[in-house]
Amino acid sequence: MGAKIGNRAVLLGGSIAALFAARALAEGYEEVVLVDRDELVGVREVRRGAPQGRHINGLLARGSRAMEEMFPEITAELVRDGCPLTDLAGTVRWYFNGIPLQQTRAGLTNVAARRPLMEAHVRERVQAYENVTFMEKHDVLGLVTNDDNSRVIGARVQPRDTEGEEIVLDADLVIDATGRGSRSPVWLTELGYGRVQEDGAKIGLGYASRHYVLKSDPFGKDHSIIVVASPDRPRGAIFTKTDHGTVELTTYGILGDHPPTDPEGFTAFVKTLAAPEIYESIVDAKAIDDPALYKFPTTLRRRYEKFNRFPEGFLIIGDAVCTPNPVFAQAQTLAALEALALLKHMRNGKAPSSLEFMREVGQIIDPAWEMTRGIDLSFPGVEGERSRKLKMMQAYMTRVIIAATQDATVTEAFMRAAGLVDQPQALMKPGLMMRVMRTSNRVLAAAKG
Repeated sequence: MGAKIGNRAVLLGGSIAALFAARALAEGYEEVVLVDRDELVGVREVRRGAPQGRHINGLLARGSRAMEEMFPEITAELVRDGCPLTDLAGTVRWYFNGIPLQQTRAGLTNVAARRPLMEAHVRERVQAYENVTFMEKHDVLGLVTNDDNSRVIGARVQPRDTEGEEIVLDADLVIDATGRGSRSPVWLTELGYGRVQEDGAKIGLGYASRHYVLKSDPFGKDHSIIVVASPDRPRGAIFTKTDHGTVELTTYGILGDHPPTDPEGFTAFVKTLAAPEIYESIVDAKAIDDPALYKFPTTLRRRYEKFNRFPEGFLIIGDAVCTPNPVFAQAQTLAALEALALLKHMRNGKAPSSLEFMREVGQIIDPAWEMTRGIDLSFPGVEGERSRKLKMMQAYMTRVIIAATQDATVTEAFMRAAGLVDQPQALMKPGLMMRVMRTSNRVLAAAKG
């Protein structure tokens, strides 16, 4: 590591996004302080501040590569700790509209670990940096700025569950990684920067998860079975092998059609899915826990990149900027890519301009957001503008899925885009489009005949 570009950076939040960012900042600052309300160090189970830890955890292929870039050999480390590897196009049995896609090994690998276990491994890697400190069990109260509010110069925090006094952490850089409940919109308004534009859709998603030890094997050569909800079949599930010989099942419904949390109702909901092998394998399996429900009413994107001015010394990352539909497992991958962008600035030896970096974050989010927004709006009950361009994209993606049920090359191209390895525009290459249209026409003709 070269010369540092600043004395202290403060991260607000202890999420995976904050941990990825801490890894980047460790190369640029003499001291990195990570503040969170929970106990973090040594925790390997679900923590209060991350209730989603009870549910399916997912890094897409691009996110897995980014994590490996930041923490070399961490994938092998997780495998040694009992986590299986999977290939997004080759060992996942995808059901779209009740029909499985063709499979092919495409090198789109990631590691299947429960969220608390993955966080623990990443946290241990971050702890290994001598200049990183974890300030646990502290509430974040607000920002500290200079006289004209043009620069953030610190953060105010306070110990939890005690009568401890407020502490001011002076900082050259403060990053908000506190998640969807971030107070940055309020802070920026109070500082005179105006209200951030927020986009999103009311999807009424609810998902419930349960863990099992199976008596039968529904997977065969596969690692996961994923049923993708569609307007005609609006219930979905992710059923996957995970660490230490257990399997994890998250099943979901949108627009208020949520899985029940009583074991009998949960199992009955699973029976309605397009992949009957999931129900058949859990009906006599040993359940490790009761179903846990998490409601996700709306997707949310805060458009900080559209600000005309932004306080220097302050950045916002992760779910504090964007929480897309969690069914598509994009959030952690986006956080990893944002951390890589931050790491590039550290290695260039200069702190990023705050507004320019927020625009970088916007560019990282754009492809993922547009892809899943189009899927969300394919459900007639989800409110939102459906432009001609969006309708054309949806019609073409329907053809891609139809073709992928017969052509593994199309499956690979689709999963490279879905895994954020390729831009969505890669699906529009002339050769691939011809293949998609030729194959989908043949499938549709056969269905009519």
